[in-house]
Amino acid sequence: MRTFFGIFPKFWLSILNGLKNRGVEDILIACVDGLTGFPQAIEAVFPDTEIQQCIIHQIRNTTKFVSYKELKPLMADLKRVYAAPTEEIALAELDGFDEKWSGKYPKIAKSWKDNWAKLSTYFKYPEAVRRLIYTTNAIEGFNRQLRKVTKSKTVFPSDDSLLKMLYLAMMDITKKWTGHRQDWGQIHSQLEIFFEERLSGL
Repeated sequence: MRTFFGIFPKFWLSILNGLKNRGVEDILIACVDGLTGFPQAIEAVFPDTEIQQCIIHQIRNTTKFVSYKELKPLMADLKRVYAAPTEEIALAELDGFDEKWSGKYPKIAKSWKDNWAKLSTYFKYPEAVRRLIYTTNAIEGFNRQLRKVTKSKTVFPSDDSLLKMLYLAMMDITKKWTGHRQDWGQIHSQLEIFFEERLSGL
């Protein structure tokens, strides 16, 4: 298994180096969903990038074995952690969650604490920026639409035929991206302050 998992950091490294070779000079914040080796590859190619682990993935992964009867109250307590106004309050809520639920579900709080360095990045930002970076759901929605066009056809004559189908699907999907975030002006202004040196001149 060690050899198998060793493939992934090299794969992500090649993807990120490809982006850099095509002109991407910097990434301010990257939201990741727990893919093996991805954060390490980002740090290797874009060392100044801040990593935010997807909160939604963390919630799904740590609550999938909670009994249905206890899921609602447990989620209410967990929300006090990830929706806290500050990191200090979030950590206090996490300790309270651990005390209350560790008897039945010891792995939940442990997982949050073990991954806290990457789960807590968004606490340093205001609410508008937090909503932008806390989850990878947007890219997952895009991937889900790509899967729709390939699931009915399991065999392709060649790799090129698959790539052409995905390319045409991508062009069709992106035609619908006509909207914009109403709070983008506010978010951009805040990012200009947080990353003043890196955004100067842009």
